[in-house]
Amino acid sequence: MGASLKDVAQLAGVSIKTVSNVVNNYPHVTPGMRAKVQRAIDELGYRPNLTARHLRKGRTGIIALAVPELGNPYFAELAGAVVDAAARHDYTVLLDHTAGERQKEILVSQGFRAHVIDGLILSPIELEAADLLGRTDDAPLVLLGEREYDAPYDQIAIDNVSAARTAVRHLTGLGHRRIAFLGARRESARQPAHLRLRGWREELGAAGLPCDDSLVAATDGYGRVDGAAAMNALLDRGERPDAVFAYNDLIAIGAMRALTDRGLRVPDDVAVVGFDDVEEGRFSTIALTTVSPDKQAIARLAVERVVARLAGAPDLVPERIQPGYTLVARESTARRPG
Repeated sequence: MGASLKDVAQLAGVSIKTVSNVVNNYPHVTPGMRAKVQRAIDELGYRPNLTARHLRKGRTGIIALAVPELGNPYFAELAGAVVDAAARHDYTVLLDHTAGERQKEILVSQGFRAHVIDGLILSPIELEAADLLGRTDDAPLVLLGEREYDAPYDQIAIDNVSAARTAVRHLTGLGHRRIAFLGARRESARQPAHLRLRGWREELGAAGLPCDDSLVAATDGYGRVDGAAAMNALLDRGERPDAVFAYNDLIAIGAMRALTDRGLRVPDDVAVVGFDDVEEGRFSTIALTTVSPDKQAIARLAVERVVARLAGAPDLVPERIQPGYTLVARESTARRPG
């Protein structure tokens, strides 16, 4: 049987209340007393009963993370970061998969797991502002991703237009002039890809280059097969770019496969830039140049907002928070020959 609060109190020579104050990180404990209690905790190997602690506060100790596609490495890596961030606040994470379908996103956001979770972090694709404005569940909700919502909820998202411009600027700086965009969406201009497409257009314009819509390839999804199909479609209609900016790394990896299969060399014939900085891109045969969102910061900020709202933090107004990003140059881009 593990050590109890009473055991720690007896060893440290303090009251059970003092031990509880240290375990719960209450600020009014003196540094000397905190150190004394911590030594006893370490010696006995005491571990707090987190379930009991949350139940005393009328909570479950669980935060849900709902993402469109768990098979996408970006969301898998982000989920790992959220789990780590939540653990630092003594929370467990429940993962949910929406497949990017509006009805599933509505179901999640409306609190169908309200009896199970204390808060929700949601990365929506199809959800509309009206769906959020009609939300009745009072569990804290934090939104992730590029969709912009006029709704009273926190949102954590990098500046996708600026990030896309950084990617295109990298290519124009290397002398590339016919830069394709892979990953525009056929269904809706409000899909997440539209901000990165906008950044592509803006940076080409800033560089004095035409925004040739014949170099924009739409996809049905965001996977490798979609990237390969989009690249082949461009080449089949005689649109040979000298560089490609892809909506995400998986589309970029699919495009590189298609280029190789067609006898074109990356980056000598066609340079390629992705987005997301997933591990697969770092270890592909041709390491992928990519925009790297700060996934650790995204996860930390999302969890912190949920926890702060659960604590009833005053003056905490809904915000759109923008973590940073970097461009990571690797083997898939190089200066244009000649």
